[in-house]
Amino acid sequence: MKLNRQHVESTALVLGFLAVALASSWTSLGMQIDKDAYDWMLRLYEPSPWRTETMLLAIDEQSLQTSGGVRGLRTAIAEGLTYLAKTSPKVVALDATVADVTDPEPDAALGTALRQIPHLVLACELLPDGSEFEDPLPRFLQWGAAIGHVHADADAVNRAIPLEKATGKKRRWALALEAFRLGRNAQIVESLNDLEVAGIVIPARRADSRRMWVRYLPPNMPPVPRISLKQLRDNPARAGEFRDKAVFLGVTAQTATRDRLMTPYSGLPMAGVEIHAQAYETIAQGRFFTPAPGWMELAFCLLLTVASWAAFTFLTGVRAYLSAAGVLASAHVVPYLLFRNGTVFPYAPALASSWLTLVASAAYQHFIVRRRMVRAEFDRGRYQQAMHFVTHEMRTPLTAIQGSSELMGRYALTEEKRKQMAQMINSESKRLGRMIEIFLNVERLSAGEIELKQESFSARELVAICVERTLPLAERKQILVTVENIPDETLTGDRELMEYALYNLLTNAVKYSGARTQVTVRGQRDGDRLRLSVKDQGIGMDEKETRKIFQKFYRTSGAEQSGEAGTGIGLSIVEEIVTRHRGAIEVASRPGEGSCFTLVLPAHSAAQQDATLTNS
Repeated sequence: MKLNRQHVESTALVLGFLAVALASSWTSLGMQIDKDAYDWMLRLYEPSPWRTETMLLAIDEQSLQTSGGVRGLRTAIAEGLTYLAKTSPKVVALDATVADVTDPEPDAALGTALRQIPHLVLACELLPDGSEFEDPLPRFLQWGAAIGHVHADADAVNRAIPLEKATGKKRRWALALEAFRLGRNAQIVESLNDLEVAGIVIPARRADSRRMWVRYLPPNMPPVPRISLKQLRDNPARAGEFRDKAVFLGVTAQTATRDRLMTPYSGLPMAGVEIHAQAYETIAQGRFFTPAPGWMELAFCLLLTVASWAAFTFLTGVRAYLSAAGVLASAHVVPYLLFRNGTVFPYAPALASSWLTLVASAAYQHFIVRRRMVRAEFDRGRYQQAMHFVTHEMRTPLTAIQGSSELMGRYALTEEKRKQMAQMINSESKRLGRMIEIFLNVERLSAGEIELKQESFSARELVAICVERTLPLAERKQILVTVENIPDETLTGDRELMEYALYNLLTNAVKYSGARTQVTVRGQRDGDRLRLSVKDQGIGMDEKETRKIFQKFYRTSGAEQSGEAGTGIGLSIVEEIVTRHRGAIEVASRPGEGSCFTLVLPAHSAAQQDATLTNS
């Protein structure tokens, strides 16, 4: 039962830590830890460089100023498109929503420029309330081969983009995805868990708005190549660099753009047009991150929890701490190794599983070991006290035996005197033998080595014999022992052991009761059980003491202060005897009001016993 209880407690402990660890990943702190860990791993891991397919045609501060400021933005866009039309880029993605009417001349120039780009992707925005898309004006929309959204989720750092946004009956793919599809002259094939374009499968679940982590160009690579509009004006020949490239045209001037977002790589904001180009590179290179499946997260956290718990449960000292260090190393390193292979494993539950379980297990084991040490010290003290009493008690009969035998051998005693000494030696020898047998029976009963006799005997006779043996001790203290209403019941079991159990309760009642008090033995039929109670008017016990009274070598403070000798093992033997007879023992006690010990034993009436014998 003890092992089962420890097993249940350990299992509950492990599952509890696992639940807390997994729940922590859903808290704001847990999610922030996961985001910070993602940024750290992205900066730490530097993949092998690749040749980029994209270029930026940037309308920067100088380009915008020379175009007349923000009012000349459409003129600047039209000018840039005119340069691109001469160089045959693979695809052009315009990261600027042209949804409102401005001056006729710039709008006309922009329309003419748009018409010259055969593979053109225009941008649309999702209104702040999410009710609909803000599309380009029809006069501009007619020249676009595709339209893509430029929506970014609200976050302090842009780590991913939604490849799909829908409102009402309209759905828009992301600008980068439409540019890639158009540049590859392919169609988008979608399923619940991914998108396929030109043979490239993008892991993007519909349930998550087709969210795709952007694999930003690492620090060991140059940034996305860019040429500003002013540089083209100064050197038109540079427009040839855009040939066969996926060109993203947009505003990078801080004074004219609202979509400058932070990225995991830098503390400086990045223009939205460059983020779209980075998303295009992610798709083109097929360098995707996928979230770890739920079963993997659960299994790894469970493994960390069990390993953390086992480190301090089954190991001690240096080995325990080395194992704990190994668990912590796994919790930190494994997510990074998975990240290098394109799997994003959340850090928060892994860290919580390992750290929480390690700290709690170490503390738990510390207090458990400390409690066991205190308990062992207490038991050792009790045992030494009991052994001291035993040796003291044994010394008395041994001294009597030794002294009597010496007198008989040294002096010529009368026959009557020799007979008295022989009787004393016999009596003290039996007393010593009973004392030794009691202590041996404690261990033998606990180990189940004593085989109980199966005999029928009368409850009344049992009570009568035990009371008769108790009377001499009671008379010395002028204690009245009364017997009330013992039913004519038959008990089955080992009579000698049951006599010992009841006699022990009676002698305890007399020993720990004051002079001129009363001890009552009462019987009561309770279904198929017989209740034999021994009630005294002695010192009593509090509730805490009654819970410990059957522990081996335990004595209450009142018993120790009473001056009565005792070992503290008698009641443990009584409980073992009653339990072996398929019974139970109950205790009711209050300090200063006495105690009542009740034996609850299987029984049957004498009439039932006679009927059974007759039928047999």
